[in-house]
Amino acid sequence: MPLPHQSDRHERARRVLVVGIDGVRLDVLAELDTPRLDEVADAGFLAPVVIDAGTPTMSGPCWATIATGVHVTKHAVWNNDFTGHRLAVFPDFLTRLSHGFGRRTYVAAAWEPLVLARSGGPLFNGPGRLSFVAPAAETCEDWEAVDERMVRDAVTVLREEDPEASFVYLGAVDETAHLRGCGADYRDAVLRADERLGRLLDAVRSRPAYAEEDWTVIVVTDHGHVDEGGHGGDSVLERTAWIACSGPEFTPGAITAPLRHVDVVPQVFASLGLTPDRHWTLDGLPFAASAARATKEELVELI
Repeated sequence: MPLPHQSDRHERARRVLVVGIDGVRLDVLAELDTPRLDEVADAGFLAPVVIDAGTPTMSGPCWATIATGVHVTKHAVWNNDFTGHRLAVFPDFLTRLSHGFGRRTYVAAAWEPLVLARSGGPLFNGPGRLSFVAPAAETCEDWEAVDERMVRDAVTVLREEDPEASFVYLGAVDETAHLRGCGADYRDAVLRADERLGRLLDAVRSRPAYAEEDWTVIVVTDHGHVDEGGHGGDSVLERTAWIACSGPEFTPGAITAPLRHVDVVPQVFASLGLTPDRHWTLDGLPFAASAARATKEELVELI
């Protein structure tokens, strides 16, 4: 994505798009041609995430950590049933932006507990605008259909309306891994997700005011999978996730150190030019600060 000149950034409207693609293995990305994700990574970076040892490698805990910026011991989403959560104390970043800062926010997601009062949800409690449609059945085909619907809706909203912060969730890759393992069908699902990501990027670029806007794009996955499909264990494949990002404050390749899921929320606020309240007790840092912390820790270990 073309980057605006740094010198005029203070005059520009700041916008953030977070795209969550469920269950994409980092090693599989290295084997595939994903040109649209590569656009984001080439303009900024793609960094590994090692899921915290205390966090179950399941979608609920990982997406809750990504959305709230705090560890599982705080948000208390321990599995894919969110019942017993503490999201009223540690709400998602869009709810904070909508209710605390009066910002326009948007979510597109087809997994019910993310946006509905189902299975202890919703995780995203107060977006200003919502796109949702449930899959007809838990099949690869039905999840591909709802991901397609979510992206079509999101393209319209991103291009024609003006959300300041958005989250778009794609779930078909994860469903395919569960039902068919991490073979050819899984890889095809990753490629389709990449194409859908590309349509979201194109929608942003086609905005009438795009030339006067600063857009930060964050693409993140929640966990990996074992070869036969499935997650929830402690293997390296399951515990390895990743974050890709491009934006005005990032030069290509500037971040190579591992990041953490809790870093997403602080980066969203930093990209919008906002300072999180210290009483929120966020556990992460903006990406550059988090990478510097990781590098310093690595150096200390070598001494």
